[in-house]
Formats: sequence, C-alpha cells, structure tokens
Amino acid sequence: MSAFDPIRVFRKLAYNNALANTRLHRACAALEPGEFEARRVCFFPSIKSTLNHILTVDWFYVDALEGGALGLKAFDIEEPFDALDALSVEQNKVDRRLVTLCENLNPEALVRVIDLHRGNRIQRERAEDVLSHLFQHQTHHRGQVHAMLSGSSVAPPQLDEFIVADDARFRGEELAALSWDETMLMR
Repeated sequence: MSAFDPIRVFRKLAYNNALANTRLHRACAALEPGEFEARRVCFFPSIKSTLNHILTVDWFYVDALEGGALGLKAFDIEEPFDALDALSVEQNKVDRRLVTLCENLNPEALVRVIDLHRGNRIQRERAEDVLSHLFQHQTHHRGQVHAMLSGSSVAPPQLDEFIVADDARFRGEELAALSWDETMLMR
C-alpha cells in the first residue's frame, strides 16, 4: 500500500461516474421504440429528459471546473438531444473531461475557488465542494433513470456498487467500451 492520496477519491468518483453512465446508457439503448421518451412519474418526465439534464449539468460544472465561463448557456436548450446515441456520445465526452480533470488534481487545485457563472451573479465555491456536489447530483438523477427503467422493457443495470477490486469481474464490458483497465481504476 502506498501513502494516503487525498486526490484518489476524486479520481475514483470520476471513474465511477463514467462507468455508471456507460452502464446506464447501454441499458437505455435496449429500450423498445417509444420508451426512451415515454412520459413517466419522476422529477423529469422521461428517461430522455433526465439523461439530457445530467448532460447539461455536467457541461455547466465541468466547464466551470476547467476555468470556463459557459455558465447558464449550458442550459440554453433544455433537451439538446432527441436520440440516445448522440446524447451518449456527448455524455462520454464530458465524462472523459471530468476524468482528465480529476486525474490532474492536486491538493492545491482542490481548494482553489471556482467561479460558477449564474447569469446575474458569480457563485464562488471550493473545487472540492463543486466536485462533491456534481457527483452527488449525477448519482441522484441516475437513480431516477434506474427507477424509470424498472417500468420499462429493460432491466435496470447494476449501479449501486463502487469501484472495489472484488467487483472487477462485473465491469469488463464497460471497461472495454471506455478503453480502460483495472490497473487504472485501482491506483
């Protein structure tokens, strides 16, 4: 075992975020025609709406964490994608940006102040708090999609596990899709 690394948890959260999104999007790809956009009882009215929300919020926060000023423009189009395939491509892109950001963190970067452009004001928060908020947000809304899948023709995928060594046997397909390996996840 190596020394404690305060950045490791954020890297693993970013890996887990991308892995969970990959699992969820793969499950959604198996939906019957009409189920992706079907009206459901949840915070957002459909799987499509919820996945679009996850994406636009990622755009907002990842841009801010990268030092950008995209701000509320991330939400100019409430549902930028009608089709899952295009949405999945964009989700994968922003997931990879978040992974790269977390792989390059250091203790000083975690305490730096992030400007969140909120239209008529700038919200200022520590990077570690913005990251924690983002991971919590994504987990919350993925859970809603998971619940909506329970009322569809597709069984919801396993999302409640975290990246521990013993679960490696369950994530081979997703790691291959992401071009990752177990060594990367365990460092």
